Amino acid sequence: MKTLKSALAVVTATVLLASCNTPTKNKDGEVRDTTALADSVGAIAVNPLPHAKDFPGATLKVTELTSEKLGADSAKITVKYGVSNFNLTEQTEHTHHMANSHDGQHIHFILDNKPYVALYKPEHTFTVPVNSEHYLLSFLSRSFHESIKTADASKLIKFKVEADGKITELPQPTEPSVFYSRPKGDYKGDETNVLLLDFFVSNTTLGADANKVKATINGQEFMLDQWVPYEVLNLPKGEATVVLTLVDKDGNAVTGDNVSVERKVNLLEK
Repeated sequence: MKTLKSALAVVTATVLLASCNTPTKNKDGEVRDTTALADSVGAIAVNPLPHAKDFPGATLKVTELTSEKLGADSAKITVKYGVSNFNLTEQTEHTHHMANSHDGQHIHFILDNKPYVALYKPEHTFTVPVNSEHYLLSFLSRSFHESIKTADASKLIKFKVEADGKITELPQPTEPSVFYSRPKGDYKGDETNVLLLDFFVSNTTLGADANKVKATINGQEFMLDQWVPYEVLNLPKGEATVVLTLVDKDGNAVTGDNVSVERKVNLLEK
């Protein structure tokens, strides 16, 4: 059994920077909000929202990572968390009709920018191949899946699993990244009316004259220059494709790991 404590440098200096909730402006003072399409009848609309209930002092720490080799080619990894000023499994106060977890507030566990696992207890076990490198992003989430976008409420770790199953610390990620969170999975009934679009950026800020997240939904593009939750309206029933791409101020795709990710979700009649 090998152990990696959270006090190590792998988690101590992760930079997770948020932009403000108000519309951003370019250097000429013009509002650069390309998402205000709610009045476009029949067109998909993506609109910025204010953050929901705040959680002052909410903190998420990775307290322990342990590894155990399984057979010749894989390792079982267990991660344990410390949570402060935030109650897992509690329902978050809200007035909207977005999809909400009946199990309450939770941790979003995102390994290598794959679909997240919702954790209602502060630990999780997963299996990875030996001789492999991984990014692990974890953050606190409201019951309706909106992330808490602060450095204290999130942790980004990069690690390698050696041939013997040992976890080795890798240099702290410093490159700009975007991690996909919502929408996810299947939506039914009233849940299909308004979908939450939520993502997590690291090592960058978003702005009118800075990096942005290009959201492509069923081929329709939106340039998002605020790190806030968004609502998706007018999405037709059936399968939908959502692509998030981190782009620079000129709209060019940023290069590196975790800069573009695609998901498919389903909107069902009932």
